[in-house]
Amino acid sequence: MNNSVGNTVRLIGAGLRALLVLTVVCGVIYPLAVTGISQAVFNNKANGSEIKDKDGQVVGSSLIGQTYNLTKKDPNDAEEAAKPDLKWFQPRPSNGLGSNSVNTQYSIILSGATNRSADNGAVNGKCTDQAEEGTLCAQVIAAKDAVIADNSTAGHQVKPEDVPADAVTSSGSGLDPDISPEYAKLQIHRVAEQNELDVKQVEKLVADHTTGRTLGFMGEPRVNVLELNTALRALTKS
Repeated sequence: MNNSVGNTVRLIGAGLRALLVLTVVCGVIYPLAVTGISQAVFNNKANGSEIKDKDGQVVGSSLIGQTYNLTKKDPNDAEEAAKPDLKWFQPRPSNGLGSNSVNTQYSIILSGATNRSADNGAVNGKCTDQAEEGTLCAQVIAAKDAVIADNSTAGHQVKPEDVPADAVTSSGSGLDPDISPEYAKLQIHRVAEQNELDVKQVEKLVADHTTGRTLGFMGEPRVNVLELNTALRALTKS
């Protein structure tokens, strides 16, 4: 009987010591080590890939897209359609992006893509003006018309064939922070006109914020919209 009690006490003691050691190692030492290494080696990524303006104010993350819309006449009217603020470069269309005008307060609504097929609403295999309202094709056609209208200026007319796919379609997550260089270039004349800047200045801005393929072969060239608009804001205030 005494041996049984003694063995039980020893087992309990061993278990408690193991619990204490594992708690210290896995719950304290390991997290502190990982946090310390990440802060030392990957400081920016470890802190959420923050983007800061020239004053050092955090304006968002380079990993999450934002929209740049005009303030609604009635903020409580859910039916009022958001209108893009044409002073800024616009991201890919998406219902997953929160509204922002290059400030520190923005809210993400949701993340996700449409369940519609690529030919939803297509007529004879093509998206045309005859597409049924509410279908994906109708949305793409409407988005294309809006891109052409918004980005055409007195001295520069956007052609339908100039509109890239990412200008009228959302990403799978709906939170894509990047656009193609082609879509960024398409917006140059409109942004220059709206901000009373020289086209060459805006062209340089886009070129400076165009990132090539990762390691030279992975992915596609891209432009981070938040980084570009943050630089645009600094340029307009200089």
